[in-house]
Amino acid sequence: MKAPDATTRPYVMRERARSAAETAERILDAVVELFISTPYSLITLGRVARGAGVTVQTVIRRFGDKEGLVAAAAEREVAAVAVLRDQAPAGDLPGIVANLVEHYERTAPIALRLLSEEDASPTIGALARAGREYHRAWCLRVFGPYLSGQTGVDRDRRLAQLVAVCDVHTWKLLRRDAGLSRRQTTIALLELLEPLTGRP
Repeated sequence: MKAPDATTRPYVMRERARSAAETAERILDAVVELFISTPYSLITLGRVARGAGVTVQTVIRRFGDKEGLVAAAAEREVAAVAVLRDQAPAGDLPGIVANLVEHYERTAPIALRLLSEEDASPTIGALARAGREYHRAWCLRVFGPYLSGQTGVDRDRRLAQLVAVCDVHTWKLLRRDAGLSRRQTTIALLELLEPLTGRP
């Protein structure tokens, strides 16, 4: 087979890079899909490879072991979450709740699975802790204007209340367990948050 010449080599390299990136995305998609529906202990590189349409060796070559694969998938998902949640407007309660509900409508399955499996591996445990820290920091940012007049334990208690109301498990209780529509879930969260923000 004739080797690529100087004019075709850059094109060939770009195509190889594009193909490798697409393969990596398929592998990450496969592990996310499995993670949502399957206990962590039952996720194997073989199942991921079958879901992505590649060999186990391809998965290992690209991501190493299962922990490395989960970490890479989490890094991608966390970046997508941050893009959405960072759009929430500080001090605008309807905008905050709309952003929160949109986020949970998209990502609640993986968030709930992550929290339920946090003791399954060091990687998942670290991800769960990082998620809690991000959620608290997000609440501190978006509700900051409502906390400006409070100090000490009163402020700490109010922030803890806001963090709890905005938690994914609160969304689950309303949306899944109580069977509320998306609109009614939004209204319920507003009604829970209004007394905490002083908004009539």
